[in-house]
Amino acid sequence: MTSQKKDIASRRQFLKVAAAGAATVAAPAVVQAQGPVNMRFQSTWPSKDIFHEYALDYAKKVNDMTGGDLKIEVLPAGAVVPAFGLLEAVSKGTLDGGHGVLVYHYGKQNALALWGSGPGYAMDANMLLSWHKYGGGKELLEKLYKSIGANVVSFPYGPMPSQPLGWFKKPVTKVDDMKGLKFRTVGISIDVFSGMGLAVNALPGGEIVAAMDRGLLDAAEFNNASSDRILGFTDVSKVCMLQSYHQNSEQFEVMFNKNKYDSLPEKIRAILDNAAEAASADMSWKAIDRYSKDYVEMQTKDKVKFYKTPDSVLQKQLEVYDQVVEKKSAENPLFKEIVASQMAFAKRATQWEQDTITNRRMAYNHYFGPNAKKKT
Repeated sequence: MTSQKKDIASRRQFLKVAAAGAATVAAPAVVQAQGPVNMRFQSTWPSKDIFHEYALDYAKKVNDMTGGDLKIEVLPAGAVVPAFGLLEAVSKGTLDGGHGVLVYHYGKQNALALWGSGPGYAMDANMLLSWHKYGGGKELLEKLYKSIGANVVSFPYGPMPSQPLGWFKKPVTKVDDMKGLKFRTVGISIDVFSGMGLAVNALPGGEIVAAMDRGLLDAAEFNNASSDRILGFTDVSKVCMLQSYHQNSEQFEVMFNKNKYDSLPEKIRAILDNAAEAASADMSWKAIDRYSKDYVEMQTKDKVKFYKTPDSVLQKQLEVYDQVVEKKSAENPLFKEIVASQMAFAKRATQWEQDTITNRRMAYNHYFGPNAKKKT
């Protein structure tokens, strides 16, 4: 082959290689872009409850932050599974995720109720969330879910204010007033109120008022002024006892099917995590606004009478709770491990809080109490 022919052959080979390379580079430009990832969620709340609104708020934050790359659709309790069936449905992949509270999984592993069902060792819900994120709670929760084979990723969020003792036919003045009552509660509170002599029945939020109306319950607790009013408690009772240790530090939970979660891009997973913290703050602020409005309107429009739970009842709750914890710790090593972790964190955090935070009662009385001077 002559030198000229060799040059021509070489150029032809080069052009073939270059064309092939160009085709390889250009190929992704003609690939069809994938559509958004859709997730089907269910809450454990009726659609009219403010708690379902919180679930929608979280979903909207995620949908907005991802710019439509991920779309969460939130269904109310019962749309796919009953409220207490959420964990199993998400774990199996029947649902991609859900919104509820950890105490609703009490029947699967009783230590899950330590995320909010009880006095929290003097911590409020925000402090318990601090323990969860910075005090070892997150790792313990992962260990708990693994122990029962739950294929989920969990984000506790949304600190709830201390919940009322509940709704009664007449004011509670002492522990004996509660003995024998058919009472609704959930989680460790079942054991606590049973230990105080009540006949306890665990029901989802959407079923409580109907049960009270039919006489299946004498009294019940749910959560807060807005939820209780929306669900119709004021139609079946005009007496509400405020303050209790049975759920002093509860929070919400957003959970995902782990396979679905792990399949998402890292940046989307980061958004799901950070959206929970953003929704936590927003929920806290919305709760203050809405709960305070409904608290006032229940008194002025619904003619509800609110009473402070007697100290004797609160003290009895603490005593019975300690007995319940001792029993369950002896039966469940994970329960014992979580209690020890919470108490170690609470001893430090609550000492700081009690020594540092000003009691606001004096300021309230100064500005709004019966002897307050009228302010312009």
